[in-house]
Amino acid sequence: MRVCLMIEGQEGVTWDDWVRLAGLAEQHGLEGLFRSDHYTAIIRPQADALDAWTTLAGLAALTQRIRLGTMVSPATFRHPSVLARMAVTVDHISHGRVEVGIGSGWYEREHVEHGFPFLDAKQRFELFAEHVEIVVRSWTEGGFDHSGPQYELKGQTALPRPFQVPHPPLVLGGKAKPRFAALAARYGAEVNTTGAPNEELRERKRRLDRACAEAGRDPSTLAFSVMATSFVGADRAELLERIGAFLSLSGGDADSEAVLASHADTWVAGTVDEVAARIEELREVGVTRVFLQHLNHSDDAMVALVGEQLLPAIAA
Repeated sequence: MRVCLMIEGQEGVTWDDWVRLAGLAEQHGLEGLFRSDHYTAIIRPQADALDAWTTLAGLAALTQRIRLGTMVSPATFRHPSVLARMAVTVDHISHGRVEVGIGSGWYEREHVEHGFPFLDAKQRFELFAEHVEIVVRSWTEGGFDHSGPQYELKGQTALPRPFQVPHPPLVLGGKAKPRFAALAARYGAEVNTTGAPNEELRERKRRLDRACAEAGRDPSTLAFSVMATSFVGADRAELLERIGAFLSLSGGDADSEAVLASHADTWVAGTVDEVAARIEELREVGVTRVFLQHLNHSDDAMVALVGEQLLPAIAA
């Protein structure tokens, strides 16, 4: 099972934090460091939020091994030609270690605050689908035209080509409903979905497999990953202390035990052995990669624990 660290960058993560977290991910054997692409805090009322893609460009120059990417970039934020060029730039800086996560966008507050149009759900999906098509064609075609509801391009040839051949892995974020599944079967290297009970994850995987079959694609070529809130402790006491520390940062006073119990079927949380068992359950569902959503980005000890104890446990 591939395991990456995922950080909510809009929650006050500074540049020094990013450099430290990237070093920890490399040092402790995680496959990659991925970040959210938001400009407005979600957990805290207000917090600093460095831009996702410029952050990744900086980290690409400072790291050697880990994969880097967004989880995920809203199609509503940027013109697809801009996103395609930004991603190729990071791909070249990193010598082929970037992955491009794209989603339809969901956070109305930040759209309103920053002046991004917030369309209804149907319109956002249609924009997302058009966005994905243009990004992929920008990476792979020359002199192409596109005329759609949102975008019009004439004779576009985007150079240089990506470092990765044919292009960086495209990770589409969503819950695998039929229209999304069909889009993923056509363009995606991977689908990333939020944590959910096992039966719901099985159903999402079944929808993706059906869409691949209908598109004439081998379902095994479309990777399926889960991003889930994650807390790992060497023992129960450390686990609860870790959850409590995060709850205090986010301004809550809830009981750690009660919060953990209420999220037992959606989080990847527990002692090392419990999390290893949960990851094995996800593997049996068809998940090929887990993104550990590390909500307390100052908790370096948990990253070390994941590398030193969890990764060996799931590799055994």
